[in-house]
Amino acid sequence: MSAIFNLQSLLSVILLLTCTCAYLRPLFPNILYRNTSGLRCILWKLARIGERMSPCVAAACVIMAVMVLFSS
Repeated sequence: MSAIFNLQSLLSVILLLTCTCAYLRPLFPNILYRNTSGLRCILWKLARIGERMSPCVAAACVIMAVMVLFSS
């Protein structure tokens, strides 16, 4: 089943993408630059969400990890 049609998989992909963008932004600041358009702009916004809401994103990662481990 595709991640688009499964809500848990879709949330996992969005959460992992947010964490990855927040991690890569300090390493490669020119790639995730705010004055762009398209996919790079979306990735910059995800990085910004990951930076500003880091305690909430960390809690969501822990909850998602528990859900993935204990789901059948």
